Amino acid sequence: MSNTRFELGAEKLKEIDGIGGENVIQSLQDIAPDVGKYIIEFAFGDVYTRPELSMQEREMITITSLLTTGGCEPQLEVHINGSLNVGLSPEKIIETFIQCIPYTGFPKVLNAIYTAKKIFAERHIY
Repeated sequence: MSNTRFELGAEKLKEIDGIGGENVIQSLQDIAPDVGKYIIEFAFGDVYTRPELSMQEREMITITSLLTTGGCEPQLEVHINGSLNVGLSPEKIIETFIQCIPYTGFPKVLNAIYTAKKIFAERHIY
């Protein structure tokens, strides 16, 4: 018997983002529970479960996308944690951000680095 999109997505969300992902979904329950459902079913059930990219590659793409969008620091925090959870090193995360400087500029990269610094401190890295 195959799992539903929601079940697959909930498993993948827990694997990658742990408590941070659960907190995001819980924070939506009183105001927009369907958005939490969409995150679980679509982003994590449909997209994150595709086999062509590794979880490290997916998280690297995600943190890069959040950096370039800007103003997404809360989501960037969740996905920096997710990146660490799937095995990306702190050095690789910072190098990913540095690669964005020529294309996105220093302000967005600095915001991402400061967000990473906060997460690294919380996790006692560095």
